[in-house]
Amino acid sequence: MLELIFFLIHAIQPLIIPISFITAWTVTILVMLSLWTAARDSVATAKQMHQIPCTGCQFFTDNYRLKCTVRPSIANTEEAINCLDYQPKTNPYLY
Repeated sequence: MLELIFFLIHAIQPLIIPISFITAWTVTILVMLSLWTAARDSVATAKQMHQIPCTGCQFFTDNYRLKCTVRPSIANTEEAINCLDYQPKTNPYLY
């Protein structure tokens, strides 16, 4: 029994280094792919969030209690991207 275990250890030993090498590179590539995907998704989300026009609207109050006087439920959300009530600020010093 003990001789069989020693035989298996000596038979597997030449394969340990290539298996470890392949495993290490696979893990490294998967981590890099995961980081790339996370960065790509966060850039796409940031581009979409920058399309929200609420801060440039004359109805935007910049108050956390009442963000918008016309449509407070969709203010600063993705639904506000195509808001029908959007009116650009004509003079930002008046508001």
